[in-house]
Amino acid sequence: MPSQFPRRPTRRQLLVTTLMPGIALLAPAWSQAQGFPDRATRLVVGFPPGTGPDIVARLLGQRMGELLKHSVTVDNRAGAGGQIAAQAIAKSPADGYQYLLGEVGSIAIAPAAYSKLPYDPAKELAAVSEVVRADFVLVVSAQSPVRDLKGFLDAARATADRINFGTFGAGTPGHFGAEVLAEQARFKVEPVHYRATGDAITALVTGDVRAAFVSTALAVPQVKGGKLRALATTAPVRSPLLPAVPTLAEAGLPKVDFSAWFALFAPAGTPPAILDTLNRAAVAAVHTPEVRQKLQEAGFSVLGTTRADAEHMVRAETERWAAIVKGIGFKAE
Repeated sequence: MPSQFPRRPTRRQLLVTTLMPGIALLAPAWSQAQGFPDRATRLVVGFPPGTGPDIVARLLGQRMGELLKHSVTVDNRAGAGGQIAAQAIAKSPADGYQYLLGEVGSIAIAPAAYSKLPYDPAKELAAVSEVVRADFVLVVSAQSPVRDLKGFLDAARATADRINFGTFGAGTPGHFGAEVLAEQARFKVEPVHYRATGDAITALVTGDVRAAFVSTALAVPQVKGGKLRALATTAPVRSPLLPAVPTLAEAGLPKVDFSAWFALFAPAGTPPAILDTLNRAAVAAVHTPEVRQKLQEAGFSVLGTTRADAEHMVRAETERWAAIVKGIGFKAE
């Protein structure tokens, strides 16, 4: 089965996207589309308040509102791994006044994983900018007898039963991450899907599930608060927020390498001039020093790409995840 997760941006790509906002700000002005916006806009996010995506949406929305001269309202439409929010924007008027903080699960994975997806990202959503990425951390309860990754894998291989992994929904990166880890490390896994982030964390803390992949942004406060124990990360290098936690590559599992990306999307058919205005505001927002610092402290890598780069990334990610989903043999209604 294909086990190579979607590739990360190269250093050159990261350098270009980092320098781009500074270059743009040297121009006399970044003009807005004629008359847009003339009122508040709405940023929809598919996860509840307090989660990593919500943190990104609120930091991004506040600064974008300042740049656009009209407030940005963050609308949390949690559920179905971000699919409810994605569907809402896919079916919205293409006028630029409502847009989505979409992520890999609902945009790139869902089309291959669900046979009756009520929206088509490729046809109904237009990419505006990839704003941030986050790696994942393999965690267990702090009360677990497992102290490190080797101990976890040894225990998993020694049991005849399947090891239950908590996920934040079927078809999410954490779900497929568990499947690929099991395939690479040679043990059996039983995904346990939770509709609410809080329920999944509670199940982890109490030991109702043995382990889970959670984003760095979500894992760090739980680990530092003594509720969860971090065993390894999916990052190419150790996270500065969890410097004592090794990477899976260090443990000899380099193919268990995946991240969650978050990008802005507007309904397909939104005028290009309005998409350009949203792009300039989003890129300038994430590269504002205080916003950038807060995002990094929350466990995110800051990007802020062009519309063209975002469109290319989404196409490539959709193709790669389709191959992974097919290799696993997963299909849901």
